[in-house]
Amino acid sequence: MSSGHETFWSARYRDVGDEYLFGTAPNSFLAGQAERFSAGMRVLSVADGEGRNAVWLTEQGCEVTATEISPVALEKARKLARAKQVVVEFVQADILDWAWPQEAYDAVVGIFIQFVGPDDRARLFAGMQGAVRPGGRLFLHGYTPKQLEYRTGGPSALENLYTRSMLEAVFSGWEIETLREHEDVIAEGCGHAGKSALIDLVARKPVA
Repeated sequence: MSSGHETFWSARYRDVGDEYLFGTAPNSFLAGQAERFSAGMRVLSVADGEGRNAVWLTEQGCEVTATEISPVALEKARKLARAKQVVVEFVQADILDWAWPQEAYDAVVGIFIQFVGPDDRARLFAGMQGAVRPGGRLFLHGYTPKQLEYRTGGPSALENLYTRSMLEAVFSGWEIETLREHEDVIAEGCGHAGKSALIDLVARKPVA
């Protein structure tokens, strides 16, 4: 990414004023995975935005690090964490130019992080995969190409969207525990609202 991406996202988060662009409740897919998170787990939430998912993970007892490129979003995230009386390690980072910790986390979470095309996505996925410890899990939630028909959130570029076959290829060496394409009505602030074409992935990194 670049300073242009930082400027773009900061403007989006700033434009909604004191409101939260994607709301303050956790993403429904992530919340539905609650049984897979437990006290003491080390979790990385990638491009976490205004903190809704990182805060929820911390409320589950996890030790959470959350990256985000926008200082405007980080300010809101810290405000949300204070309101919820939890402690999150928030890190301002361009995740395409970041020294990813290696095998450091029990879980890595990416919720609606489809802001890059295929070349950068390969680097991003490699960084996320490398950060998961052996036996740990990666959680990914995003839009499928059908989302372009709904236009209720997400990127307008077809190449940024996920398909089942793409994710099967990327995680071919992992145990895929969940891989589901589905449609649902979501309500996450003004940023994600309405009928949406979604895909969920939970994959476990091999121990050896």
